Amino acid sequence: MAPSVIKITVKWQKETFNDVEIDQSKPPSLFKTQLFSLTGVPPERQKIIGFKGGLLKDDADWAAVGAKDGLKVTMMGTAEKVPVAPEKEQVFLEDLPEEEQDTTGLGKYGAGLENLGNTCYMNSTLQCLYNVPELKSSLINFQAKPGAQSDQSQALTSAAGSLFAKMDKSAVSVSPMEFVLTLRGMFPQFDQRSREGFHMQQDAEECWGSLLHAMRSSLKEEGSSDSEIQKLFGVQTKSVLKCDESDETMEIDETELLLKCNIDSTVNHLSEGLKLGLCNDREKTSAALGRLATFRGEASIVSLPPYLTVQMVRFFYKADIQQKAKILRKVVFPLILDLYDLCNDHLKEQLNGPRNAFKIAEDIQSGVSKKQKVSESPEDPHSSSPTTVDNTHAGALTGRYELIGVLTHKGRSADSGHYVSWTKKSDGQWVQFDDDRMLLRKDEEVLALSGGGDWHMAYLLLFKAQKVPKVEETDDKNKGEETGGAVAMES
Repeated sequence: MAPSVIKITVKWQKETFNDVEIDQSKPPSLFKTQLFSLTGVPPERQKIIGFKGGLLKDDADWAAVGAKDGLKVTMMGTAEKVPVAPEKEQVFLEDLPEEEQDTTGLGKYGAGLENLGNTCYMNSTLQCLYNVPELKSSLINFQAKPGAQSDQSQALTSAAGSLFAKMDKSAVSVSPMEFVLTLRGMFPQFDQRSREGFHMQQDAEECWGSLLHAMRSSLKEEGSSDSEIQKLFGVQTKSVLKCDESDETMEIDETELLLKCNIDSTVNHLSEGLKLGLCNDREKTSAALGRLATFRGEASIVSLPPYLTVQMVRFFYKADIQQKAKILRKVVFPLILDLYDLCNDHLKEQLNGPRNAFKIAEDIQSGVSKKQKVSESPEDPHSSSPTTVDNTHAGALTGRYELIGVLTHKGRSADSGHYVSWTKKSDGQWVQFDDDRMLLRKDEEVLALSGGGDWHMAYLLLFKAQKVPKVEETDDKNKGEETGGAVAMES
């Protein structure tokens, strides 16, 4: 029986390496990694001759290529350049004066994330979630429970908080190494490798859903069954279904963390795709028939969240090529999304008052009414102003949502191509995060991500609820009746 570990001689250029060990229980790709550490020649540049069958392949069988003790082989390939020591002494970020820490002026928007090898799907997901301040605060302040070292969801939540804290403080790109290792430990599908040993591209929507699923079990208040993830993103729907073959009806209550925009040949706008996505035809057991039967109907929204996620269902599994193919059809989406028409009658009735109050606040902001100012997040949402303006609905949801994040995909398959995130910051500025690169963008550039070609197109949309602001009277005696006082409204 051949020994598991043998020693061979490798000649490279003018150098000879004796007694290089080969563990025959491991693939040749590992042997090439050993040679990389000796020579600096990356595995993909290595051409090794001297074994049977020509050039040594990454997945070759050691016995078949004639590997044995004392064998002499030759490697060809160019080494990577040796890093040159910096001419100036390294200065750490914390040692720089404050004004020099952010030379680009983009540090106030966070930090880019380094691509660790096909991790753009994860980086773009994290940048969108980082744009939800309530979630970011909860993650940064999260502390794993004592004795929960083996709880993977708590470990992932803690790693996310640690990463977000670094992104908050850094004016340069941050490495998400700790986070990606924790993610792959909890969800092995994100640890898939190619035959060459490289990590494979993954689906950003699967990453998004996996992260929220893990955090949902960790971010709970003591003694409460309600998760913060549910409170921030949960959309409650009610489906009323009727059996095709009998008069049976059934109601199904569900809570999802996103809405789906289904895309077919009739869908040109997000609202049309959302309506199609709420169609809820399914097979259920019929009590009257005593077997499975088709029930048809559609869902309506019964409760809205502070943040809404929409998935553009652009990918479907194509059996002949055994991968997720992409629907390139252009589907227009707005900067302000109104879900009123997708709500049930009870929720519409609840929204009518806040929507009217929101319209009044908009009129005040535009100068229709004077001697008023508008501010968000009132201390008491049910307090009344001494003026004729009613603040009963201050702080309430309106069914309207402002677009604050877009996760895009470029390419023909969900498991290949490139993912990028585009997020709208609190000052109204759009920032594109392409891994470690940050670029300022405009509204029209974001709206152009609607599809129709091979350019980046929206895959996930993140919206923030528009709430009714509080209207307050201002007594500005230094300004005359002509000016009428200050009007301010925060979005």
